[in-house]
Parts: sequence; structure tokens; C-alpha cells
Amino acid sequence: MKKIVYFILAGLILLLGYKFLTSTHQDFSDDSVDQKIVCFGDSLTYGTGASEGKDYPSQLSKMISRPVINAGRPGDTTASALQRLEKDVLSYAPDIVLITLGGNDLKNGIAADTAFENLKMIVNLIHSQGARIIIGGLHIPFRDRGFGRGYQKLADETGATLIPNILEDIMGNRQLMSDPIHPNDAGYKIMAQRFYEALGW
Repeated sequence: MKKIVYFILAGLILLLGYKFLTSTHQDFSDDSVDQKIVCFGDSLTYGTGASEGKDYPSQLSKMISRPVINAGRPGDTTASALQRLEKDVLSYAPDIVLITLGGNDLKNGIAADTAFENLKMIVNLIHSQGARIIIGGLHIPFRDRGFGRGYQKLADETGATLIPNILEDIMGNRQLMSDPIHPNDAGYKIMAQRFYEALGW
């Protein structure tokens, strides 16, 4: 009779231990899934040149199996992005924000100091809500005008995670570009993979 009682007690202990471990794991997963991710930027975020559902935020969403908000707008400069930051980013109370901005400033001849002053304001406002930031920087040889250094300085000063050149080995490769500026589906997949790796999941 005592042996039966011991077996029952041992079974109950094992069952309770299993439930505790699995419930702890489930809670962790739920917290992770609940994180709001916003991709904020210009045409590189919007997905100009991509097929439907092949922009980098959509491809990243599939990689991490959770929703990702695409807040990209073609033609955005750092100034116009700053103007819509509250509506298109902060209103979501995001946990993580991925940024691709600065390319149109560079193309339009806007001074690097002005562009990065705007970017720093964007990053600080997002940080003030407690969100993590990953910046996809740009470095275009012979046309850089100090923007590459600007991204690094911004990351150093704000603590944002930096991908130094989000278009490295994509721009200039005809197999990965839809036009001289925008990636195609395969190019955006590489961008998504770089942001995925920067997330560290």
C-alpha cells in the first residue's frame, strides 16, 4: 500500500514540475509575440521595386512569425519623417523600431548635419518611449558626403543598434536591384535578413 502511495506522489510531483516548466516557457513566448515592431522609413521600407508582400517588413514578418508594421513612405526625408513620427510610429507604442532614413537627404543635397540632427531627434523621441532602435545605415562610395560617419556617430551617441550599410553588396548588383536605387524581391530579402540578425533572436 505504501508503495502505491509513493508512486502516486512521485507521479504528481513529475506532473506539477512538467506543468511549471511548460507554463513558464509559454509565458516567455507570449511576451515575445506581444512586442510591437514598427519599420519606419522611406521607399526602402515601403518596398518600392518589390512584388506584393516582398518588401523587407513583410519578409521579416515571415522570418519571425509575428506581425510587423510597415510605416514606410516613398520620398521621405528625415524632416518629413520627423513630422509624421507621432502619428505613424509613437502612436503604436512600439517595443522595437527599425529605421531606414537619410537616403533622400543624401540624394537631395541636404547637409549631413541637418539630416542627422533630424535623425537624432527621431531616435531620442522613440527612445523616450522605451523602444529599442535598429538603424539601417547607408554608405555610398564617392557620393557619401559624410553620411556613413554620421550614422556611426548617431549610434554611438544614442545607443541605437546600427547596421552600417543596409545595402552593402545589394546596390550595384543587377540581380538584386529593381532600379539603380531600389532592391528587388531578393534584395529586400537580404535587408530583412540583416535586420533579423540585428534583432538577435
